[in-house]
Amino acid sequence: MIERGLLPDFSAQAIAELDRIQAVAAKDEESKRDLRNLSWCSIDNDDSRDLDQLTVAEALPDGAAKILVAIADVDAAVKKGSALDDHANHNTTSVYTAAQIFPMLPEKLSTDLTSLNIDADRLAIVVEMVIGGDGALQRSDIYRATVRNHAKLSYNSVGDWLEGIGPMPQAISSVKGLVENIRLQDRVARRLKTLRHEHGALDLETIEARPVFDGDEIKDLEADKRNEVKEIIEDFMIAANGVTARYLSARKLPSLRRVVRTPKRWDRIIEIASEQRYTLPKEPDSKALDEFLISAKSADPLRFPDLSLSIIKLLGAGEYVVELPGGSSAGHFGLAVKDYAHSTAPNRRFPDLITQRLLKAATAGGPSPYTADELGALAKHCTANEDAAKKVERQVGKSAAAMILASRINQRFDAFVTGASAKGTWVRLLHPPVEGKLVSGFEGLDVGHRLRVQLLHTDVERGFIDFKKVE
Repeated sequence: MIERGLLPDFSAQAIAELDRIQAVAAKDEESKRDLRNLSWCSIDNDDSRDLDQLTVAEALPDGAAKILVAIADVDAAVKKGSALDDHANHNTTSVYTAAQIFPMLPEKLSTDLTSLNIDADRLAIVVEMVIGGDGALQRSDIYRATVRNHAKLSYNSVGDWLEGIGPMPQAISSVKGLVENIRLQDRVARRLKTLRHEHGALDLETIEARPVFDGDEIKDLEADKRNEVKEIIEDFMIAANGVTARYLSARKLPSLRRVVRTPKRWDRIIEIASEQRYTLPKEPDSKALDEFLISAKSADPLRFPDLSLSIIKLLGAGEYVVELPGGSSAGHFGLAVKDYAHSTAPNRRFPDLITQRLLKAATAGGPSPYTADELGALAKHCTANEDAAKKVERQVGKSAAAMILASRINQRFDAFVTGASAKGTWVRLLHPPVEGKLVSGFEGLDVGHRLRVQLLHTDVERGFIDFKKVE
């Protein structure tokens, strides 16, 4: 982290400031609504303790539904310009490595006082959305409220229940009305997803490798696959982030947008599609690309995550940009949305905390807490340090992978190319899902090409894994 310009530890000033925070008032004069009686629940990873969002649904006439997303009011404890804010501003994100988590905010805040924990009254920013039977957003609003989490749920157990392969989690059955509420959330999320894909949102699916520990010793990497419930939360967050962006725009306030521009390497995406006997148009077209991805997933579901990763690499990285009142940002190519502002994870991402402060100013009818120049500098800084954090996570992940492969020198594996540039060629094994550098036989290879490789060398300290191409 230090090599990448990130701070692994909080300053003495930040710790002193933290010690003075005993609690965050669950209700104040600015909190206009008391929504603690609603059947709010959190759904996150099994081991998540920094809970940023709660969701709840309400059925309306004619097949419509009201979806409420409550976002933790982190700004209530972390004030702009404070020592805690300075640390969050510097790192811009929590860093999740295989070895240790480096939270953007101290755990006393992110997993306690500003986390939407079970059976705790909390201040929140609520994004209210009315979704029609066709999945279209009919109306929306944003306001401050007091909320209470009635059920802490996990993706895996809820997903298994919804898919009919596991029992109903006890936390669901113990809250009156929550069974049907989650089923309603599932139905509405499916409508949102269907409509987004009709507009060209990409159906991508990658395999994320999570370390498996035996005590303090890493034993294996296992694939962390998507499930139905992750998609519920994802679809609601995408919708809420769109509402956030438009809310600020309507009130003539600037916003920090997350954009993924039109892919520069569309030519290589066309080549990959043609290798699958599919023709894409010469100009970038997200709807056509999604139709190809759906076709490819149907034809070869087992290898689809590998194809997805190749496409993601070619789409290019996202970045933060400022949109001033009356402006027009590039939009998000992969999500097929024009208006997109990160707002739903203020405990974990600094852009979301910035957006929260803008939203609170907008709901109060006040001026922007940031100047246009400040936001411009923050957009560049957040993009750069988010990239730095990802590199730290990847490097530690590579060290973990190098530890696992250290005893398998000279073994051969099936792989595909994930990166090809003047800096080198990288490949990812099909199993275990490990990435390394191709140091021999890389001539003529490009992203998406499949090959057979042999493991030559590992360096745990530096996270190096070297392969050569074999016939």
